[in-house]
Amino acid sequence: QVQLVESGGGLVQSGYSLRLSCAASARLFDTYSMGWFRQAPGQEGEFVSVISWNGGITYYADSVKGRFTISRDNAKNTVYLQMNRLKPEDTAVYYCAADTTPIPRRESSAFEYWGQGTQVTVSS
Repeated sequence: QVQLVESGGGLVQSGYSLRLSCAASARLFDTYSMGWFRQAPGQEGEFVSVISWNGGITYYADSVKGRFTISRDNAKNTVYLQMNRLKPEDTAVYYCAADTTPIPRRESSAFEYWGQGTQVTVSS
């Protein structure tokens, strides 16, 4: 059983930064691809970013490219999402997810395990 716990969300003004963390209780964490997704009120969930098992491959949604950076520390079983130059449209619940295959994929259906989510609110 894999448990994922997100932290780091909060309320910030437009243009500021937040860093999300996702701690995983997974014996094979360093073989998993890890992703971040988000869901805004009244909208469908969307892909944000994904990182391969060793951090060598990353993908981003066009809407966050150049502003968000995904990274991981396998020694700490943790994946991060550094979010810079935040915009009101980034407001959403952010979810961490684990894909037990090492090759990063962007489809939510590829991810077997999900965290509870952390709220990010960006005011204008």
